[in-house]
Amino acid sequence: MGNALDDFKAFILKGDVVSMAVGIVIGLAFQAVITAMVADLITPLIGVAGHFDFSSHTFTLNGSTFQVGAFLNAVISFLMVALVVFFLVVRPYEQLRNRRKKPEAPAVVTTRDCPYCFSSISNKARRCPNCTSEVAPTFQEQLSAKA
Repeated sequence: MGNALDDFKAFILKGDVVSMAVGIVIGLAFQAVITAMVADLITPLIGVAGHFDFSSHTFTLNGSTFQVGAFLNAVISFLMVALVVFFLVVRPYEQLRNRRKKPEAPAVVTTRDCPYCFSSISNKARRCPNCTSEVAPTFQEQLSAKA
């Protein structure tokens, strides 16, 4: 029993679990701020343009009340959260990751085309294995021969 309790404590105190819990709490707080901003600031601005109270817009059908304004508030809230997360988290993270990315090494070319039959041959070849024509050494071979 004691071993299981120790394992559970170790699991709970892992960095991943604590980081996830902190992220969820901050996400919920952020969601509350965005929801309040949409309901208290953006929705009234949209209502000014349409001359109606957007947040309390409802209609009734056969005794059932449909809260269209609350639904539209939720959609706007979602879009605002997505917009903020994209521009304040995703884009900066991608730019930082791209800045830290190591440049790719240029590919080493080990073959060339035969000037007579246009088949692919090794850079070190002096004669084409397909048409048996003699081929000139590559520029790199000429440089290394002079050194």
